[in-house]
Amino acid sequence: RAMCSDKLQTGLLAVGYFAYLLVGAAVFQALERTAEKQEKIAAAQMKEAFLQNFTHLTVAEMEQFMKNLTEAIQNGVYPIGNESQIEDSNWDFSNSFFFAGTVVSTIGYGTLRPKTAGGQIFCVFFALFGIPLNIVLLHRVGKMLSLLCKKLGKFLHEKGMREKKIKFLTLLFFLATGILVFLCLPSVFFQITEGWSYSEGIYFAFITLSTIGFGDYVVGKQPDRNYFSYYRTLVAIWILFGLAWIALLFNL
Repeated sequence: RAMCSDKLQTGLLAVGYFAYLLVGAAVFQALERTAEKQEKIAAAQMKEAFLQNFTHLTVAEMEQFMKNLTEAIQNGVYPIGNESQIEDSNWDFSNSFFFAGTVVSTIGYGTLRPKTAGGQIFCVFFALFGIPLNIVLLHRVGKMLSLLCKKLGKFLHEKGMREKKIKFLTLLFFLATGILVFLCLPSVFFQITEGWSYSEGIYFAFITLSTIGFGDYVVGKQPDRNYFSYYRTLVAIWILFGLAWIALLFNL
């Protein structure tokens, strides 16, 4: 019965967690999308003006253009290609959900960030309650994984193995399967989807799951690649389980 209520609690917690992320994603999208569209229109106009006058520009005007362009790129607006890109938003639902996930998991790549005052204030409160929720959920998932550990240990114990050897083998088993499932296999997936090299995939996976999150490599950010829908949502789920695996390793 305790096991049953434990599972129910974990299930409810997971549902609550995803609901929290979905609501957060919807709010971020509502707060940030319009401002971003205006920024994209301004960048397109700036590019248009530059293309019409670039033969007559003074050094000071050229410097200003470079400054504006750098600023636009830092804000995730790439004035490359045609008008249709104005319609593609960095704050579509999949991106917003991914952003919400990187906030509560404290990865914080820094490539997508709220720029409106409302978005920034909301982000503070969202993180304030979301980070503890994330920790509790990770602890729960880690606990469930450690039950698997115990089962494995019990099985080996029945085979007549010594306690120390069992501990070592369990750790080894979870280390090896985790490296395979959370680092090696996803890196192949990133290699295919993002066009990175395998070593870049491994690097990205490690920097993400260790929550360092430099933001030099981020999934789904290349303007010239076509990603399947829900790609970033899948990555967000991989991050959650990967973080739980790392928490379990520390426990072990």
